[in-house]
Amino acid sequence: MTIDNSQSIRAAGVLALVFGIAACGGSDQQAQARVDDSEVVVLQPTDVATAQLESVAQSVVLTGSLNPYRIAEVRAQVPGLVSSIRVDRGDPVTAGQVMAVLDAQGIRSSAAGARAQVAAAEANLALAQQRYESSRKLFEAGAISQIDFQAAEAALEAARGQLAAAQAQSASASESARQATITAPFTGEVSSRMVNVGEAVNPGQALFQVVNTTVLELAGQIPVREASRVQRGQTVEFTIDAYPGQVFVGEVERVEPVADPTTRRVGVYLRLPNADRSLVGGLYASGRIVTGGQDSLVVIPSQALREQGGTPFVWVIANNVLEQRPVTVGTTDTARGIVGIVSGLQPGEQVLIAPGDARAGAHVRISGVPAASPTEADAQPEGAR
Repeated sequence: MTIDNSQSIRAAGVLALVFGIAACGGSDQQAQARVDDSEVVVLQPTDVATAQLESVAQSVVLTGSLNPYRIAEVRAQVPGLVSSIRVDRGDPVTAGQVMAVLDAQGIRSSAAGARAQVAAAEANLALAQQRYESSRKLFEAGAISQIDFQAAEAALEAARGQLAAAQAQSASASESARQATITAPFTGEVSSRMVNVGEAVNPGQALFQVVNTTVLELAGQIPVREASRVQRGQTVEFTIDAYPGQVFVGEVERVEPVADPTTRRVGVYLRLPNADRSLVGGLYASGRIVTGGQDSLVVIPSQALREQGGTPFVWVIANNVLEQRPVTVGTTDTARGIVGIVSGLQPGEQVLIAPGDARAGAHVRISGVPAASPTEADAQPEGAR
């Protein structure tokens, strides 16, 4: 009996030791689980999108303000006082129409003096011509020397030069006098007046702004990868915030041949006819350029697509772990804000669209979606295993 009791005591000690070790091991596993949980990145449902198979129309969208296709600031060319103003803001004008007049008395006096000099030079030339003809006849008759004849010939050439100089000066003075009358550079409307009667103006000073709103223009930029799909003459559908539900049709006017060195994007200019002037400049608009047909592709939001070293990729959430996966980009529908993926992604896979830094291998969990516990399998009943 004594031997049996001793064996029982030793067995009980061994079991206690085993359970103690097991308990310690369980504590370590729970601590490790708590560390893992602290490293899990919690995402909101709006941070994630599910890849879907859809038909994608090839299109590019530009947004911005519609501005008049032709804009010109009318500036003073000569100094003077504003003696009269013939137009104001909102007034229609035709090319060459008088908009204002400057009282440039000094310039007009100079023009008159220049015209008088022309008349005097013309009279002097006529007299020199007569003397030349007379000298030529006398020289041919041997009545005067060759030197006298050459002097008359030189005087004639000098008179011709004086007339040419007087005519040039007169033309310049007349042009300056003409510039005292301010005229419209083209047919359009006065959008701004920056001067009043009685004000003194200097050359280069802005007096009016004239616009032609029969054609409006929207300037924008597109990514370089889309520039090859946009060509001059392509149809553009415009929607304007001030006219909800209406669609206006225009076309691509021009595409810049080089990318902006700052934005690395290509400038595109769209034209919208406005012959009836129903639209005004300054309206915010969106222009959609349809560049091709429709393709059936796996699509994701455009903001989910990233690029590294020129290679596009997406962050895929696979088994609650972030995976950086390269993809091949197909058609982009910027009107809907989606991009088609040719390869590298399957329908139903989840991609990260949240901004900010991401790390391959990071554990993530979507808020509101319960995460699987690492000890759920151990907690199941014996018969369920």
